[in-house]
Amino acid sequence: MTRPEHLSEHTNPEEHVTQPVDAQPATRTETDSLGSVEVPAGAYWGVHTMRALENFPISKRPISVYPDLIVALASVKQAAARANRDVGVLNQAKAGWIDEACQRIIDGELHDQFVVGVIQGGAGTSTNMNANEVITNLALEIAGYPKGRYDILHPIDDVNRSQSTNDTYPTAIKISLAFSLKTLLVELELLRQAFSRKSDEFHDILKVGRTQLQDAVPMTLGQEFHGFATTLGEDHARLTETIWLLSEINLGATAIGTGITADPGYGEAAVRHLNHITGLSLESAPDLIESTSDAGAFMSFSGSLKRSAIKLSKICNDLRLLSSGPQAGFGEINLPPRQAGSSIMPGKVNPVIPEAVSQVAYAIAGTDVTVTMAAEAGQLQLNAFEPVIAHSLLQSITWMRQACWTLRVNCVDGITANVERLGSMVASSVGVITALIPFIGYTAAASIAKEALATGRPVADLVVEAGLMSRSEVVRQLSPSRLSGIHPITTTIPVVDLQGEPSE
Repeated sequence: MTRPEHLSEHTNPEEHVTQPVDAQPATRTETDSLGSVEVPAGAYWGVHTMRALENFPISKRPISVYPDLIVALASVKQAAARANRDVGVLNQAKAGWIDEACQRIIDGELHDQFVVGVIQGGAGTSTNMNANEVITNLALEIAGYPKGRYDILHPIDDVNRSQSTNDTYPTAIKISLAFSLKTLLVELELLRQAFSRKSDEFHDILKVGRTQLQDAVPMTLGQEFHGFATTLGEDHARLTETIWLLSEINLGATAIGTGITADPGYGEAAVRHLNHITGLSLESAPDLIESTSDAGAFMSFSGSLKRSAIKLSKICNDLRLLSSGPQAGFGEINLPPRQAGSSIMPGKVNPVIPEAVSQVAYAIAGTDVTVTMAAEAGQLQLNAFEPVIAHSLLQSITWMRQACWTLRVNCVDGITANVERLGSMVASSVGVITALIPFIGYTAAASIAKEALATGRPVADLVVEAGLMSRSEVVRQLSPSRLSGIHPITTTIPVVDLQGEPSE
C-alpha cells in the first residue's frame, strides 16, 4: 500500500511504533467492513485510523496537538468502561484492562498515537476510532496479548460498548474545552495582575487623556492601566460563566440520541463516573435528541472567546499608540525592546509583542465565523462538522493562552513611563482648563483655551494674568489628584452650564 502523504510527512509510522529487539514483521493485517489493510506492526492504532490517514491528508496536524482532547477522550472511554461494568455488559477483566489503559493515556502516555488529522469527515468518527484502537491495543498489552488480538478485546464491541461517535465525540469536545479554558483563565488572571501592578506603579503620573485621538482632559497613567486590568477582570468573569455551556452533555445518547444499544442504566452511570474522573460538574441533557444535533453551546462559547480576544487586542492597540515614536509619536510609555525592528533602519525597535497578540485576536475572530458556519450547517439529527468546531475552539484557546503569557512576560512586566514627556505634555495641554470651569465659567475658559492654543503659553499663567484665579488656587485645582478625579473638586462657586450661565 502506498503510504498517504499525511502519514509520510507528519505522522510517519516509524515515529509512532514500538520497535521490537528481534526482527519482526513490519506490518500486521487488520480488517474492517471494507476489507483488509496493512498497519505498522508497532502502531497502537489500527485499520480505521489507517483509512483516516489516507482520506484526510489535509491539516498536517494530528489531534494530539490538543492534549486536553486526548485526555478528554480517554476520560469518556474510562467512564464508559466503568458504567458498562456496573450494568453488567462488560466483564470485570475487560473493564479493568480498558480502565488502566485509559488512565495511562490520561497520565500522558501514547499521545503520539493519536494521529488522525484535526480536519476530517465523518462527524468525528475517525477520532473516536483512533481512541478505541489505541485504548484496545494498550489494554491488550496490559493483559499480555499482542496488538491486534481483537478476538480477546475488541475496539468496537468492548471499548466502544454502549457508545456512538454521536455522543462520545461532542462530550469529549466539551470536556477538553473546559480543561483548556481553565488554563486560559489562569493566564488571563496573571495578565490582569500584571496590569494592576503597573497601575499602582504609575498611580501619580499625570498625562493627557484622549478621545477620538484628540486631546481631552488629564488623567493618570495609573488610571489608564487600571482600566486595562478592569477590562481583563471582566473578561475573566464572562469566560468563567461559559463553563455552564459545556456542562450539559449527551453521553448515553448513542446513535442520534435514541440510546439504542445502551442499557437503561448506562447513561446515568457513565455521567456519574465521568464527573468523578474529570472533576467537572457535568449533567445529562434533558433532551438527548436535541442535544445530539445542536451546536449552539459551541457558538456561544466561541462568541465569548472572541469578545475577550478583541478587547485584549484593543489594549494592545493602545500600548502601541502610547509607545509610538519614540521621538515623533506619543512616546508616553516604553515597551521593553524584544528584537531589532528593521533590516535597513538602525536602532528601530517595533512593538512586536502587542502586534502578535492582535494577530491572535484576528485569528480568533475568524474561527468564530468558522464555528458559526459549522454550527449552522448541521442537518437533521447530527452535526457532521464538529471536527472543525473542535479544532477552531481548541486552537483559539491555545493561542490566546500563549498570547496572554507572552504579553505579560515579554511586554507588560517591563513597561516603563516616560515621565518627563508626560509632564511636559500635561503642562502645555489646553485640556486642563476643563478643571477650572466651575471657578471661571465656560465662556472664560473657552477664551483662555483659544489663547493658549494660539500662543503656546501655559493655561495656568493665562488664568492668573487675567485675574480669574490666584496662582495658589490654580496650582491646587490643577494638582494631579484633582485633575485625574482621584479626589473630587470642591467649590462654593455656583456651577456653570456649557453656555456660561449659572445653573440652579
